[in-house]
Amino acid sequence: MTSPARKQLPTPTPETAPYWEGAKAHELRLQHCNDCDKPFFYPRIFCPICLGDNVEWKAMSGKGTLLTYVLSARPAPGFEEELPYAIAIVKLDEGPHLMSNIVETEITPENLPAGMALEVVFDDVNETISLPKFRPAS
Repeated sequence: MTSPARKQLPTPTPETAPYWEGAKAHELRLQHCNDCDKPFFYPRIFCPICLGDNVEWKAMSGKGTLLTYVLSARPAPGFEEELPYAIAIVKLDEGPHLMSNIVETEITPENLPAGMALEVVFDDVNETISLPKFRPAS
């Protein structure tokens, strides 16, 4: 008999370490371009908007809007106990889009209207990884 699959967790890299360090501190940090004054996501060494390299990490508000989602009825390995779960695209108030999960609400289409206000919460998975997830804004 095989043992149940464990969730695959992210492995921080030098480029993503500030993001994961922020998440562990329960702070949503993204890169911000000091040339065009825009935040962006995913992490990289230059701004995808103006191509400038004057970028730094900044804390975001953690507020956003639900753009779209898919309800998973068939679990990925390690997620068997979490059915159903919502895999969502969240547009942060600052502009960038993130893929995440919706939590702290019943996962039904009626409870997940497009345009719903969301706020970040952090799932402390272990001593090194906290995952940013989103719940309906209070």
